[in-house]
Amino acid sequence: MTRLCALILWLAVVLFPATAVQAADPRLVPDVSSRAIDIQYSFTGEELLLFGAILYPGQRLPDDRADIVVVLKGPVRPIILREKRRVAGIWVNASSIRLRTSPGFYAIGSSRPVDKLVDERTAAIFELGLANLSMSPSGFSEAKKLERFEAGLSDLYRRMGLFYENPAAVEITEGVLYRARIPVPARVPVGTYRAETYLISRGRVLAVASRDVQIRKAGFERFVALAAQRHGFLYGLSAVLLSLILGYAASAIFRRR
Repeated sequence: MTRLCALILWLAVVLFPATAVQAADPRLVPDVSSRAIDIQYSFTGEELLLFGAILYPGQRLPDDRADIVVVLKGPVRPIILREKRRVAGIWVNASSIRLRTSPGFYAIGSSRPVDKLVDERTAAIFELGLANLSMSPSGFSEAKKLERFEAGLSDLYRRMGLFYENPAAVEITEGVLYRARIPVPARVPVGTYRAETYLISRGRVLAVASRDVQIRKAGFERFVALAAQRHGFLYGLSAVLLSLILGYAASAIFRRR
């Protein structure tokens, strides 16, 4: 009986404080303005709104207001990067590297700069910021070489609008409601995206929530994409025939002139 009471007391000391801490943590209720974005011939980009609410235990706001970080990323895919060098007046491929988990699009917005919210270790764990993306190189690569290739990819994607950072994108109203606008460029790849929301206070991530967003081709673009995937041979043959017909028509028109 004494051993049983001791065991119950030990469980109460160990488990109840942890339960109390978990119950005291706030929750996130996130949403997005659109769960699906259709890409058609007239698509010039879109602005996606990430919004939601922070639910505090007992509906009591703490003295230190929490911050919000939102991330929209996807689709993750392998990519081969090649570095060109000029040899004897000709640009040739000098070296290459393969990244296994490179996102085709990554956008992050926050209520304050991320480096003011969390330390480097926490930012690296949650991949908060372009500098903390883990792209998993295939095979052994020198640190300097990997850093050079990742910097080149980041610079290219920034100029294309596929990598985006805004340390003042998130607006928090009354410490409860938040909203952030993320620009989605026209050249965004199709696939499944993940809209993540992080609640951060005193350097600690208190809550994480996410929603999926589908970016897909629609209309004639969707028909062409599906035809290329499902009937590759016929699609290639049709493309060649169409090119021949258009070339012959163009030459006939110019001959008449």
